[in-house]
Amino acid sequence: MRRVKLNFLVFLIVTSMAVIEISIVGGEGSVPIEQHMFVECPSACSVRCSATHHRSHCMDVCIDCCGKCLCVPSSTLGNKDECSCYRDLKTKYGQPKCP
Repeated sequence: MRRVKLNFLVFLIVTSMAVIEISIVGGEGSVPIEQHMFVECPSACSVRCSATHHRSHCMDVCIDCCGKCLCVPSSTLGNKDECSCYRDLKTKYGQPKCP
């Protein structure tokens, strides 16, 4: 009986650790709020804007989008479904805002 309780306790600990890790990695809110504007956003946006000729403008807009959504899609183009907030932000003209 004691061994069953111990196994159950270990199972609960491992399961909770897995849930916490899954909830932290990727998707919206994946950039920690305390660091998003200073560390995470610029590095993620640097990758996102690496293939454009308008890097300065791309970085400004991307960092703004990252600050609002706390995530940036991977790669230089596409993959916006990884971050629905980033995908759904629009300009005042109804065009996609985030690069």
